[in-house]
Amino acid sequence: MIMTTQQPFIITISRELGSGGRTVGRLLAERLGVRYSDKELIQALREEFHLTTEAIEVLKGEKRDWLTSLLRKMAPMPKAENVVEWDESFVKEYQPNITSDEIFEAEKQILQGIAEQGSCVFAGRSAFHVLKDFPNKVDILITAPREKRIQRVMAKQNLSEKEAAEAIDRVDQGRERYIKRYAGVSRYDTHNYDLVINMDNLPDENAAVELILMYLGIK
Repeated sequence: MIMTTQQPFIITISRELGSGGRTVGRLLAERLGVRYSDKELIQALREEFHLTTEAIEVLKGEKRDWLTSLLRKMAPMPKAENVVEWDESFVKEYQPNITSDEIFEAEKQILQGIAEQGSCVFAGRSAFHVLKDFPNKVDILITAPREKRIQRVMAKQNLSEKEAAEAIDRVDQGRERYIKRYAGVSRYDTHNYDLVINMDNLPDENAAVELILMYLGIK
């Protein structure tokens, strides 16, 4: 495949907890010189404006370009850094007075708004589904053997093997429920993606980035 980088493009990174996929996304965005959007940005946007779908519509109706100005402040062009990969259960992220349906709709509008700003690498948030109608898009899944995932989470979070395994199971189940509910598919269905990378035999995340660039036809 040869991606057209002369016009806006979107790359979505779906990943298993402990696979290193979040770091792959950040490094890829850095190499491509584009914005990187993951759960921290979406969470920050929600917290900044106490966002519901209705609240976003009010903001969109304002004359000032609230999304552009906020992105400049909260999500500048990425720099290389060490990233701790961790996700709590989706349910724990929700504010108690906002339903999960409202959160999904708010996040969908945020993701689509970011995509309309220009080229971007998205990690998670069911971006492969939410942005399905955007042109020049590539969807990628980063996976890894369970044992390798457990060891990574243990090292990153200073957890016991049992705690890390439980965390992985909890997040896996939560993400699968979320994707099935809102996308109507299993996140493990490879038909959702253009490229699937198993980190098992790769030395590090940079190697995965190189594979992606080769797939995209970008040197």
